[in-house]
Amino acid sequence: MSRVCELTGKKAMVGNNVSHAMNKTKRKFDANLVKKRFYIPEEDKWVTLKVSTSALKTINKIGITAALKEARAKGFYK
Repeated sequence: MSRVCELTGKKAMVGNNVSHAMNKTKRKFDANLVKKRFYIPEEDKWVTLKVSTSALKTINKIGITAALKEARAKGFYK
């Protein structure tokens, strides 16, 4: 499975390693993802999601139901 957040769509970005001599080589900045189980009381079931840590903060703030609804509207979650 790819390293993409299932709620926000965050994924790896590309940049450069820069040495003291200013030599540049390509590198990848991965998204900070964690695998987490959430209980959805409306559906009375547990779901396992791979989410970014910023998405975890959003879930703590607005709740898992609202976060899933928002992700479905944006097309990130089925």
